[in-house]
Amino acid sequence: MIEIAVQKPLGSFLLDVQTKIKEGEFVAISGKSGSGKTILLRILAGLESAQGRIIFGERLWLDGEKQLPVQQRSIGFVTQVYGLFENMTVLEQLLFVRRDRPLAQKLLEMTQLHDLSASYPVQLSGGQKQRVALCRAMMRSPKLLLLDEPLSALDQALREKLQEEIALMHREFGMTTLLVSHDKREIYRLADRMVEIERGRIVRESTKDEWLQEEQILEGEVLAVEEDHLAVLVGDRIVRVERSTDHYLLHKGDHVRLNAMLFEGK
Repeated sequence: MIEIAVQKPLGSFLLDVQTKIKEGEFVAISGKSGSGKTILLRILAGLESAQGRIIFGERLWLDGEKQLPVQQRSIGFVTQVYGLFENMTVLEQLLFVRRDRPLAQKLLEMTQLHDLSASYPVQLSGGQKQRVALCRAMMRSPKLLLLDEPLSALDQALREKLQEEIALMHREFGMTTLLVSHDKREIYRLADRMVEIERGRIVRESTKDEWLQEEQILEGEVLAVEEDHLAVLVGDRIVRVERSTDHYLLHKGDHVRLNAMLFEGK
């Protein structure tokens, strides 16, 4: 269990978050830009000072203003910035964190990077670099994995593939994962529970089932199947729904039930 009760002034408002996260839970944190999501992750990582209390299991990470050093927290942190060493191969990047070759090989297999283990960052695509960054974070065998919109710069197909790999790692290593994301599809696919923050405070917490019940479900007819989107007739309105792996079997004329959160106005 992670018990969080932290406060930190942020410009025109106070970050004041109180919540509990179960061991092994996958929690998504959403909210507008500037609401305090990233700062909260950085406080958990020990990269930002704060007041309050953080208890991870039986260990105090924050007590008043006294903080446990970053290196003593069992965390992995992945952001949009890859932060790779340009003079190291993929395998060397991982072994630099921890000299555990079997673990490194396992992670490279899980992320389909085993054939690129001798490659340098300049030879990798953006998606491959993000996989390396994820593997490098996992070399610490973290009990808590913090993900700050790590996939936001990638195209949708690649995002979905990396989402699958993140979900696999979460299950395989039995860790607790916190994901900051604006993408409702990503949140739906990955998270057990959702936390929404506005101006530094939690305004909604819900399980996936509760969240889906709160979202509007609409029925429609598929008018066209495009390369990246479906055109769906919902009532007297045509909406475009970004295609995902869940939509590959749909054809023109099919009737579908869709969550309103997936729609793009048309």
